[in-house]
Amino acid sequence: MSNTIGSKIKIALAGNPNAGKTTIFNKLVGAHQHVGNYPGVTVEKVQGTCHHGSLEMLFTDLPGTYSLNATSPEEAVSRDFIYHETP
Repeated sequence: MSNTIGSKIKIALAGNPNAGKTTIFNKLVGAHQHVGNYPGVTVEKVQGTCHHGSLEMLFTDLPGTYSLNATSPEEAVSRDFIYHETP
């Protein structure tokens, strides 16, 4: 990735449930997605952008997962994004 004018990068916020991914997402993109002190609040992917100079960053907040062997619909959303989304 070169730092040329108009550069775009994609960043996925992935990790365990209730680890603070949505809190970070909200701060970075200025969103107001619901957060809770319990797992299972984020159940589908949410995207938002942030700009820094000429750089555009597309953040994707994914549901929490303990494994890529999905056992719930939320984990399947995360797994499918990680496996199939082009960086």
